Amino acid sequence: MTSSLIADILFGFTGLISIINPFAIAFVFLDRTESLTVEERSALARRVSINAFIVLLVAFFAGTPVLHFFGISIEALRIGGGLAVAVSAWNMLNAPETRTEQAAGKPVDPDNAMSKAFFPLTMPLTTGPGTLATAIALSASRSHKLSEFLLSSLASVVISVLVVLVIYFTYSRSAYIAHFLGKEGTRVALRVSAFLLLCIGVQIMLTGISAFLAPLVGYRPAP
Repeated sequence: MTSSLIADILFGFTGLISIINPFAIAFVFLDRTESLTVEERSALARRVSINAFIVLLVAFFAGTPVLHFFGISIEALRIGGGLAVAVSAWNMLNAPETRTEQAAGKPVDPDNAMSKAFFPLTMPLTTGPGTLATAIALSASRSHKLSEFLLSSLASVVISVLVVLVIYFTYSRSAYIAHFLGKEGTRVALRVSAFLLLCIGVQIMLTGISAFLAPLVGYRPAP
């Protein structure tokens, strides 16, 4: 039982971390919070991590019923969310090196940055449609037997905690990572992260589109 629980936790954790990719998104987070102090950025990273934890729990325990209630398919979630991720990444990829607001010497209001903690920093940049779909898929086959349900629920909570700890650690220390890489290295890493995020958004859309078209392509009307 313990080995099965550990295996489920490791499987879910590695799957979600690979989808979220907080190490790459940390540069996106740093770009969006460049004018904040270390303390303000750490506080924002904490809020994003708490938001991500709540989103993951909702996806694990209520994702499937909510989608069914609103008549939203996993395919629609992937297409719509993937589009939001791709558009955000495209805008960041084509953003000028120096923001107009910063060039004018006007600091960004920390309260304004905090207002973006949920959208877009938590969703869709951190816990996007790929994350939601993965979490829902991991819990879709959850047994209704009490002992197995409790173990599965415990695994979901532990996975969520581990994921958000990694998110908080990487986001709150994004400035230190950038300092280690240097100015030019950070610029390159940011562009590469934006491009990878664009690819992730497109891939999520393609997955949703292919899943939607698969039944149609495989359908053959009776003669």
